[in-house]
Amino acid sequence: MKMIVGLGNIGPQYNGTRHNTGFMVVDAFAQAHQLTLDTRKFDARFGTGMVNGEKVLVVKPTTFMNESGRAVHPLMDYFKIDLDDVIVVHDDMDLPLGRIRLRDHGSAGGHNGIKSIIAHVGSQDFARIRVGIAHPQQHTVVDYVLGRFTAEQQPLFNQASDHAVAALDDWVAGTEFPQLMNRYN
Repeated sequence: MKMIVGLGNIGPQYNGTRHNTGFMVVDAFAQAHQLTLDTRKFDARFGTGMVNGEKVLVVKPTTFMNESGRAVHPLMDYFKIDLDDVIVVHDDMDLPLGRIRLRDHGSAGGHNGIKSIIAHVGSQDFARIRVGIAHPQQHTVVDYVLGRFTAEQQPLFNQASDHAVAALDDWVAGTEFPQLMNRYN
């Protein structure tokens, strides 16, 4: 079983914000494969289904971004999922808008959601898809990440989301991670 985790904040006031990029990509993946995230347990909304011949668990923590690990670790234990079978999708201000970058491990890089997952699973050796939201030009970081994409930015985000969903499809289908990084980075 593969586990795909999208990071974001719960609540209607956060829908569509840059910080909810992980949620939006996971929603696009779930929609593309007719999966519903209708189970609420372990501080998360999640759903399971078959994708590309593989059973997949799609997760959106309901703990708010900074406590995402509180949801990830119990779900891994409950479904007996190895860290090698987990991938996390999240926003990244250090990447240009419209770009994605895959990593098979690494530090949190200042991202509090990733920091929480590392603390709860006890390792930084899990795959990530970082989706670029660019760095704020005229806003504070908090205002920027909790803001929504402009009309000019939305097509670039949609392009990045499509690439991230394609990378998730390939990962679930069994493409080795070094190959994925070569293909999508």
